[in-house]
Parts: sequence; C-alpha cells; structure tokens
Amino acid sequence: MTVTHRRWSGAICAAAAATLLVSACSGAAGDTQADAEEQGSADADTVTITDNHGTHEVPVNPERVVALDNLTAQTLADWDVDLVAAPQQLFRLWPEYAENPDVLDVGSHREPDLEQIVAADADLIITGGRFGAYYEELRELNPNVIDLSVREGEDHSEELKRQTEVLGQIFDRTDEAEELIAEFDQAVTDAAQAYNGEDTVVGLLTSGGQILYAAPGDGRSVGVLFPALGLKPGVEVEAEDTSHGDDISVELIADANPDWLVVLDRDALFDEDDYVSARELIADSEALQHVTAVEEDHIIYLSGNFYLTEGIQAYTELYNDVAEAFTAAN
Repeated sequence: MTVTHRRWSGAICAAAAATLLVSACSGAAGDTQADAEEQGSADADTVTITDNHGTHEVPVNPERVVALDNLTAQTLADWDVDLVAAPQQLFRLWPEYAENPDVLDVGSHREPDLEQIVAADADLIITGGRFGAYYEELRELNPNVIDLSVREGEDHSEELKRQTEVLGQIFDRTDEAEELIAEFDQAVTDAAQAYNGEDTVVGLLTSGGQILYAAPGDGRSVGVLFPALGLKPGVEVEAEDTSHGDDISVELIADANPDWLVVLDRDALFDEDDYVSARELIADSEALQHVTAVEEDHIIYLSGNFYLTEGIQAYTELYNDVAEAFTAAN
C-alpha cells in the first residue's frame, strides 16, 4: 500500500468514526464503505498511458520500478525515482543506480539476467532501446511492462517528447516534463535559426580507430540533426549500419569538402587501452586537413557521454551546442 493509500484510509476511518460515533472502520457497514473508498483511491492512483504496443493502466508513482532503457535514466535520476533493478553497466553514468547495492543488476542487453528482473517483483518495468527486443519475453515474466523507446520511422524530436510526457504522467511530474520539452524545443529552434541554410554538413562517428559515416536522417545520433534543422548534406550515401556507422573513405569526405563536421566519438566512455579520440583521428588524417570544416575548425563534437545518454537532455545540449557553433561562425 502506498503512502497516499495509507493517508486516504486513515482519513476515511476518521470520517466514519465522527459520523457513526463507533470504532472507525468496524462493522459490516463500515467495512463496505471503507472498501468502496479504498477502491476509489486505487483508481485515482493509476493513469492510462500509451506506449509502443498500446494502452496500459499503470500506477502513479509506482514503488518498485525497473528501468532498462538508458534514454530514460537521466530523467528518472533527476526526478529522484528509486529503482529496484537496472542494467548497471548501461547505467554507469548514474551512480545512484549503477553503484547502489539495493539495485539489482540485470546484466547487459547482450546477456540479460531475466531472473533478476523476476526477483525485483516490479510494479512497473520500463523497457525499450537496447532492451526493446525483450518486450514479449518480459511480459511473460511480469505483465507490468511498457516500452517508450524511440520508434524507427517516426519524427525523432516528437518521440523524445512523447517519452518525456508519458514519464511525467507516470511519476506525477507533468510540470517538469513540460519544462524539459520547452527547453528542448527552444534549443531546436535556436539551432535551426542559427543555420545559414547553405553550409554543407557531414556526420561522422569514430570507433575502433576508424572514421565512420553517419548518414543524414538515420545515422547514429548525428543523423537526426539533418531533418530536424534542415541541414544540407555534404555527402549523401544511404546508411547500411545505422547503429555503428558505415565505412567511408576519408578521400570521399575530402572531395565533398563540407563546411561542417558533426562527430560522435562512440568509444569515449569505454577507456580502452588502444583508444584514439575522434579529435586525434581527424587531426591525424592527412586527407582531411584541407577540408573547409577542418581548416576553419567547424567541427561539433558530441558530449563524450552521448553514446549512453541519448535522451531529451542530451539532445537539448547538442542542439544548444550546434546553435552556439553556427552563431559564432556567422
């Protein structure tokens, strides 16, 4: 029973005692009234939400929450939502979850420990993103599952806002959700207004010592900026690997001579022994040294944490960085 339930039950009993001048909640009539009031309180403490699979009735401020989608982690942490289980490696940026002994570790999306999810006895499981493929399996273990991950083929900005709105409903944080969305919308507007409409842009992703290509529209993290801001692609090659980037010759980039580069360093978080940063890779690439973007230092690097954040706050920061860079150049 939640704190809200206990308070309402106490109020109901007190009211019954004052009216009947008998012991609170005693007798058949009192039990009937208390049951009815308790049911009404329970109904008030749920909300109907729509996720990627339909509509669900979920508790407001559920007590036992499992979160699997890293895109929700920053919002949950900022709203002081306690978790009973999480993929701690994937949530490494949030010590309140990754380093908390009271939070069960459900493993990685490659090798999930579903037994820990069962042990968590959750009132609500928020799946999606890297764990999205396990939706049906999770529902067999616990029906209280929702999936708010960004859907392919949908407008990326609207998907981030939809996720935030639903989380606001569930955790009774609608005002905070509206504030996050307003900040995001303003950042997108500022970046679009700062863009001159003419400069060409190429999205890149670096990993394993390689410079890879992030296609406009569907390339990992960077690609969504093109439709959102109306950016003019310097290279238009269809993506083959939307998650990890595509092989592309630096000579092709050099021939395109883009005015801007937007770069995600995929390995920045992992601190491997042979790690080479995106900045180093670009600086050491002889073919890129005479590209306009490199010569004029028109390179926007995503936050080193971006590969694991990717939520509405991360994109708000990115769009603000883009707006600042475009404004400074103009």
